[in-house]
Amino acid sequence: MSGKAAEKGNGAPPDVTVHGAATLTAVTVDSFNAQLREGDGFVGDRARRAAFFDILARWREVADRKLALLGDVPVEEISKARIDEALAEGKPHEQALVLSAIEDYAGEMLAVIRRLLRTEAWRDTSRIAIGGGLKGGRFAEIAFARAELLARADGIEIELRPIHNDPDEAGLIGSVHLAPSWMFASFDDILAVDIGGSNIRCGIVRLNLDKADDLSKARVRTMELWTHGEEKLGRDEAVGRLVGMLEGLIRQAEKDGLSLAPFIGVGCPGSIAADGSIENGAQNLPGNWESSRFNLPAALWEAIPSIGGHETTVTMHNDAVVQGLSEVPFMQDVEHWGVLTIGTGLGNARFTNRARPNAEQKAAHRRGDARPKDKD
Repeated sequence: MSGKAAEKGNGAPPDVTVHGAATLTAVTVDSFNAQLREGDGFVGDRARRAAFFDILARWREVADRKLALLGDVPVEEISKARIDEALAEGKPHEQALVLSAIEDYAGEMLAVIRRLLRTEAWRDTSRIAIGGGLKGGRFAEIAFARAELLARADGIEIELRPIHNDPDEAGLIGSVHLAPSWMFASFDDILAVDIGGSNIRCGIVRLNLDKADDLSKARVRTMELWTHGEEKLGRDEAVGRLVGMLEGLIRQAEKDGLSLAPFIGVGCPGSIAADGSIENGAQNLPGNWESSRFNLPAALWEAIPSIGGHETTVTMHNDAVVQGLSEVPFMQDVEHWGVLTIGTGLGNARFTNRARPNAEQKAAHRRGDARPKDKD
């Protein structure tokens, strides 16, 4: 892809969508990408993925080196599976080491949650779903549960729950809640992109509306992963690689006879403006994604202007928002809820549920009407 393809205003797509929207079909996005400062850094850094391993490293230093706890390798090379194994079946000193790290990390997470709940946007939050890469470990889920207990002991009524879907898939599944509802009448699958500080994932997500019309059964049909953090690429090279992944998925969908919607949902780090530009928070991505001359949705539309003979619609939102949207079907018993995504940084978003359309309104949407037909 040429540099011009990624420049804002060059072959711009039709203005049919708002990126980073506050009002979506199922929820109002009250806040996302909140960056609460603490000294020279951010409060969220206290609970990011690296923070747990820093705590684990400190406790291993305290332990007797002769015990060779968790093996004789650097902490950053210890897998989540190995930590879970030590917690469940390890020697008492190994179990104590992991439990000590869990306790300290739970305290750091509580400090972050306490600060968020003090902000106006997060006030009255009942439940927080926790996703991101760290969620994949059982030890992390115990840390979340411990943080909830500490919060309740401190008089904070909050529920902390791991996200339902695999974190690698949740950031793709959430994109179905960005798609225009009229598309659901004609198509069964959408394209989704999840951009992270280390990885980019692209996938085909099946809506499965025949199994559940609330999208709770949406599933990733196929997924591709690119670990861009291991390569030193510029921004345009990275976008070109992303386009190539999407084009490959489109070819696969055509070969398999899938009913693929002309839609690409994108989750991306940072504060996403209505025009699709990134105002801040994209510092971990390859190259300068915050440039005023760069617009990722426009770049994707220019590279893939149509899918299956229909003009492509690209909609982008913050990656924590999109991962949180995968939880919409499971949050219908609360009004205000949020999400934390633990990865290279700590993503966050807060939502308020909107009333679900009734059967008549759904039928009107399927017909393409702006509103239900008046009754005689």
